[in-house]
Amino acid sequence: MFRNKSRSWKTALMALTLVLALAVVAGCGKKNVVATYEGGEITAAEFDLEQRILLAVSDPMMQQLMQMDEYKENLLKQQVAFKYLAAKADSKFKETGKTKGTEAFNNMKNYYGADKFKEMLSSQKVTEDDIKNYMIRYYTVLETESVNITDEDIKKEFEATKEDYITASVRHILIGFKDAEGKEVKKEDALKLAKELKSRLEKGEDFAELAKKYSTDPGSKDDGGLYADYPVSRWVPEFKEKAMTLPLNTISDPVETSYGYHIMRVEKRTEKKFEDLTTNEKDIIKLSLASGKLDEFIAGDLEKKIIKKINLPKTEKKENSGSGGNSTGTPDSGGTSGGNKDAGNAGGAGTGNNAGTEGK
Repeated sequence: MFRNKSRSWKTALMALTLVLALAVVAGCGKKNVVATYEGGEITAAEFDLEQRILLAVSDPMMQQLMQMDEYKENLLKQQVAFKYLAAKADSKFKETGKTKGTEAFNNMKNYYGADKFKEMLSSQKVTEDDIKNYMIRYYTVLETESVNITDEDIKKEFEATKEDYITASVRHILIGFKDAEGKEVKKEDALKLAKELKSRLEKGEDFAELAKKYSTDPGSKDDGGLYADYPVSRWVPEFKEKAMTLPLNTISDPVETSYGYHIMRVEKRTEKKFEDLTTNEKDIIKLSLASGKLDEFIAGDLEKKIIKKINLPKTEKKENSGSGGNSTGTPDSGGTSGGNKDAGNAGGAGTGNNAGTEGK
């Protein structure tokens, strides 16, 4: 499915890795201290484990950022912040963090299934306890940061991001710039077919049947091209804009995205009011605000007063092997199809101002 950030444990982890990213500490011995702070230290081995935990459960594309020293240092500061604040948390926050962190861990494990989950962990040589402890620490800290966030704060944030809560039922046919076998399709050929399909639809042919036959979007073609009650914020910008503005039950002109040309029909569109938010949705906004407070803490007291020394070696530069461009299949805004990214409502973990959006 072609989504933006989902308010889920997965997308929260994605928000953390996108903002702070990941990198391998090159040449660090296991006993080397890479950060010293008020009341503690982080060794190279601990930092390496932190990165492997995140790599195990985040988008493989994050590997491309591993050689960036500035991101590596930010991630280390994030780890210091979590260790420092978790150690100082009141017992009630530690208990709540343990409950929520364990629940999020179980949700993630259940979502992927035992075999897939084991494979994910094995790929980075981490254990279930490593993941669970990370999540418990995460929730413990976010509970402490959210204690002073009021309902008014949550409402204000909702009003500022109201667009994220618009949902639409959209039927579409994607004529991709790559065919089912991954071969390039000329733009003029794709556009020609898209225009022909629009004409056939306007003459009364069945949208669902044409989508099943012609669409190259595997996320919707078997459902007749339909995404039902879907958050528009999770679509790529061009598709999102049309989903928000196209008059109901009309056939669009071909809409170009990086994936191809889309013929669209919006069948329903719903705007949510603050009073309609579920408890879970309010909790997600609260989590996002708490993450913002954590960012402020890192940029303020942590860097200026608490951290005593950062000692990270520079990352060795490697040959750039290039990237593969857009996949065939579904045009999500992250530029990937399938993989760990599409985790739905499995739980919540991660940091950053965009602490996640609700899954489908």
